[in-house]
Amino acid sequence: MVDTISSSQQAIALEDQYGAHNYHPLPVVLCKGEGVYLWDVEGKRYYDFLSAYSAVNQGHCHPRIIQALVQQAKELTLTSRAFYNDKLGLAEKYVCETFGYDKALFMNSGAEANETAIKLARKWGYTKKNIPENEAVIVAARKNFHGRTTTIISASTDPSSRKGFGPFMPGFEIVDYDDAPALEKALANPNVCGLWIEPIQGEAGVYVPAEGYLAAAAALCKKYNVLLMMDEIQTGIARTGKMLASDHEGVRADILILGKALSGGVFPISVALADDDIMLVIKPGEHGSTFGGNPLAAAIVMEALEVIKDERLAENADRLGQIFRQRMGRLAQKTKWVKLVRGKGLLNAIVINDTPESETAWNLCLKFAANGLLAKPTHGNIIRLAPPLVITEEQLHECCDIIEKSVMELA
Repeated sequence: MVDTISSSQQAIALEDQYGAHNYHPLPVVLCKGEGVYLWDVEGKRYYDFLSAYSAVNQGHCHPRIIQALVQQAKELTLTSRAFYNDKLGLAEKYVCETFGYDKALFMNSGAEANETAIKLARKWGYTKKNIPENEAVIVAARKNFHGRTTTIISASTDPSSRKGFGPFMPGFEIVDYDDAPALEKALANPNVCGLWIEPIQGEAGVYVPAEGYLAAAAALCKKYNVLLMMDEIQTGIARTGKMLASDHEGVRADILILGKALSGGVFPISVALADDDIMLVIKPGEHGSTFGGNPLAAAIVMEALEVIKDERLAENADRLGQIFRQRMGRLAQKTKWVKLVRGKGLLNAIVINDTPESETAWNLCLKFAANGLLAKPTHGNIIRLAPPLVITEEQLHECCDIIEKSVMELA
């Protein structure tokens, strides 16, 4: 039995031989993380500018979160929801009070939390809005990313998520993102039970809607008696400079969907939050998960959110995000390769002046890695840049220097 990895080549070969080929990673094999840093098996240190798709907002292996994990793991990890445990109620109270909702339903992955929101919206539509059975419609946005289950990809417009996986589930209507008139036309359908959107489309390339779009969407949902289902799995937990990205417009979702940094990246935890009139439409036996709401997850989530608050990571993301976009804006003026810089807080992207089919962005990320920074393209010619929120201003400028050096090496 092979129980140690001696080189990057060995690790990559093992994954290639024995693992499913459902990812296309950069050729870097990581073995250690601390704060904003990652190390590969050869001992090279990198700045992490992906943050596990914003799951490690609190930084890698935050000591307080690890301590909470270890302490609870020594006591009790899983009971299943066939019984009560002494941690779940505390965690439910904590997240409800933190985000301002009556009820929480814990799951594990972000996709599971989105599936939970879909079921809540549909059941609410039938029991509260009196939509005829099996005729409920959920409106979603073009270029969305909510996960990869067969239900979720039924609302996707990404060919790589959909091709070869049909037939798809009915009951979804797709409208253009950041288009309030198109949204109103769709929501006017009396069979619509939910509007399912991201406040910023992260996976699509960090598309930030025009100011006022989210507020307009919320107002339209109220006008047509539709639930606003806000997927903040990537944008939430301080990433954009506030606890939730929707806080920038003062918008409160009817169903709030969270995951990723809810655990600081040390355990799979997700949650759907809603008030009683929505959450209580689901009765015992109608939804659940073996691991959802386990005591280990409950202990971790409370500490992970406490770290966000105590270390003022939302404020840090807001301040450093402005500095980062200023630096990238100046870089765009100096090179032909950077076409556009966009984002909010420390969720940002640079658009490479090339076609999505080009390998320029991939090659640039290889240069980033060679120079000590890890990032990855999304949709061909867009590079998402999202460091852990514990990064300092000095570290951020060092990373900007690495990005600038790598871009200039493309010339």
